[in-house]
Amino acid sequence: MSTGHPFPDLHGAATGVGSLPGTDAREAARTSTGALEHLPFLPELPARGPGADMIGRSAGLLVELFAQTEPSGWRFADRPGRDTRRAHSWLGEDLDALEEFTQGYQGALKVQAVGPWTLAANIELKHGEKALADPGACRDIAGSLTEGLRRHLAEVRKRVPGAEVVLQLDEPSLPAVLAGQVRTASGFQRLRAVDRQVAEEVLRELIRGLDAPVVVHSCAPDVPVPLLRRAGVAGISLDFSLLTERQDDDLGEAVEGGTVILAGVVPATDQAVSDPAGSVQGVRTLWRRLGFAPELLGRRVLVTPACGLAGASPAYARRALSLAARAARSLVDNPE
Repeated sequence: MSTGHPFPDLHGAATGVGSLPGTDAREAARTSTGALEHLPFLPELPARGPGADMIGRSAGLLVELFAQTEPSGWRFADRPGRDTRRAHSWLGEDLDALEEFTQGYQGALKVQAVGPWTLAANIELKHGEKALADPGACRDIAGSLTEGLRRHLAEVRKRVPGAEVVLQLDEPSLPAVLAGQVRTASGFQRLRAVDRQVAEEVLRELIRGLDAPVVVHSCAPDVPVPLLRRAGVAGISLDFSLLTERQDDDLGEAVEGGTVILAGVVPATDQAVSDPAGSVQGVRTLWRRLGFAPELLGRRVLVTPACGLAGASPAYARRALSLAARAARSLVDNPE
């Protein structure tokens, strides 16, 4: 079913979702590369302000489309302004730091960007309605994002030549987009649901246009696993606490089809968590329920925090990534 690139063959791997606390790019790169041996990631530091936030950072990747902050949030503009320049500058700073801490690195490396549907649900058109209300604007965003991501991936490979780059598309708004739950710019009404086939086609085209395995991350309930698989994702990243048994069949088929599951099990904000093996007990339980061989577990499931770590303390963020790494290891050492 997959039309995209396969996920790297990793064994007992963990990674972060994307964001870290603080504003120091070098400290963030040191944390990511130090804690995560098999799949470090390019950190995002939203505490720096507009342009470093999830939407602004990815708006900065768009080609020939520009966005700026208004009192209501992000809105498309005619030309690049201060917010675009900031987004570019911070991304450059983050790439410099990553390059410094990955000298001689050979292996998988993850970068993140917001997917086309979440961008369309969060950026307004010039006249003030969400881009999601305009099918043509949605297509334009996806096309512009594809080109921007091609350039971004090429830049990452130039700076870390030994990297096998994995791209994570953040789509927290996708379930709401499909369910007709995205509010209009006024907030008084909801925009019409996007047809599932259209949503799938847009994602498939984007994934086909990129020379990298693509993971879709969503820490919302009701992640549309079959739709993502048909679109060609190599992996699906989700908050494990939001799964219900009615998603067993979808997840089982995904694993059977070769899709990697990134299980968000480590709390994303400061909590006392001391037992790495215990944090993945639910993963083992699901695996048994699905009837898969225990030795496959450490290859098909990666461990992550439940969501980004921007709201955590720096000390807890470091601990959460180390915990994820130890929990991933325990899935290999004690799969049952």
